[in-house]
Amino acid sequence: MKNIKNTILGVLLLGCSTLFAQQEGVVTNYMYHMNAFNPAYVGVDGRTAITSTFRQQWTGIEDAPSSQLVSFGTTLGKNLGLGVSILNSRTFVEKQTFTAIDFSYRIKVSEKADLYMGLKAGGNFYSVNTAGLRTYNQMADPNITSISNFNPNIGIGALLKLDKWHFSLAAPRLLSTDRADNEDGMVTVAKARPHMYAVAGYDLLLNRSNNTFLKPSALLRYVNGAPVSLDINTMLSFDGNFEIGATYRTDAAFAGLINFSIKKRLLLGYAYEVSTRKQLADMGNTNEILLRFLF
Repeated sequence: MKNIKNTILGVLLLGCSTLFAQQEGVVTNYMYHMNAFNPAYVGVDGRTAITSTFRQQWTGIEDAPSSQLVSFGTTLGKNLGLGVSILNSRTFVEKQTFTAIDFSYRIKVSEKADLYMGLKAGGNFYSVNTAGLRTYNQMADPNITSISNFNPNIGIGALLKLDKWHFSLAAPRLLSTDRADNEDGMVTVAKARPHMYAVAGYDLLLNRSNNTFLKPSALLRYVNGAPVSLDINTMLSFDGNFEIGATYRTDAAFAGLINFSIKKRLLLGYAYEVSTRKQLADMGNTNEILLRFLF
């Protein structure tokens, strides 16, 4: 019975990860990992930083989706940016690690506007270990085979940045790759399709004396064959030392966020996310921890 339960749970998790998180990772604190979604952001702030996020989704069930995201960015000269982004995720028997090198180039459009062009080059290590999947028989079903492959990929992006606001558009993985999917209750091989990301944000100064900002932003995800997903985020920042805010995701989730800085170098953050979908009510909530260090 346990093997049958694991098989059913695996199919459900593969289906849920495709339906709700689409096929690429979701991060609530996306504003600190922008080069993972758009290579044009690397080195934009003129500083060298390494950022990591640890996300555990649906804590109420075993083998629920979990992911770790690490991004690094720095500047090379006046107009060049260089970075690295690594996204590792696991859902039941499915594992994948996408690693890429990010490049950006700044074009001065006007006195107050800069256009950044980005290029991402890397690949995805993907595997599905079906050893834990069993049918009613004691022996494994020979039709259920493991998958293990590496798929190279490239991505592009653009960012328009002004004094107080920014807008960007990117496709971090242009090439379609093979992955496992859920089709009518059966695990099948399908194509992971390219995703499009659009981001807009604005920094509104509320109090000049204590450097208080209101920072609304939005991230839109689009992939053919899945519903459009939009993250609407608002953060209140106090002198860059403390941030508090909230996020609403249109595919039925909302989150509270809190970040604080130590000596302007080490940033610690936490996000607590709740799903509003009835079918996920018993799966528990999602925890996300953020660590960022400025050199």
